[in-house]
Amino acid sequence: MIRRPILFLALAWLLGTGSALTQGTPHEADTYLPVTRFDPNRDAAKDIQDAVTEARRTDKRVLLDVGGDWCVWCRRLDSLFAANKDLEGTLRKGFVVVKVNYSRENKNEAVLSKYPKIPGYPHLFVLDSSGKLLHSQDTAQLESGNHHDKAKVMAFLKKWAP
Repeated sequence: MIRRPILFLALAWLLGTGSALTQGTPHEADTYLPVTRFDPNRDAAKDIQDAVTEARRTDKRVLLDVGGDWCVWCRRLDSLFAANKDLEGTLRKGFVVVKVNYSRENKNEAVLSKYPKIPGYPHLFVLDSSGKLLHSQDTAQLESGNHHDKAKVMAFLKKWAP
């Protein structure tokens, strides 16, 4: 007698799991997954197009953050955002951020050739929600001494937010 309820529960679980696996979650295809790290294996052109689509949907702009894990200033900029929630909040409120890798493994030359020459890393490009370039930012101008200046970075974000 015990076997039937267990068999019934197992069958119900399998059927439920199978239908969940084949159907996927609602709006799964519509969910934007941000590019939060420099990855030489990513398709930067697709990442940018996906970000433009998300920016259009959310009334934001796109911020391309070009650099790599090898870049100490890239890590310092990331640390500035992580340590300052107000700065990170302003960034997330106005922009869809895409990390675009530039490294020996993948220089993303085809994608980056569409934008102005980059003098150093990290480098920021601001795009509108249609993908049009609005601004090219050399982050050396956002530095003070051996770090990025929080006030300068905040002023940059506020100036270029929609």
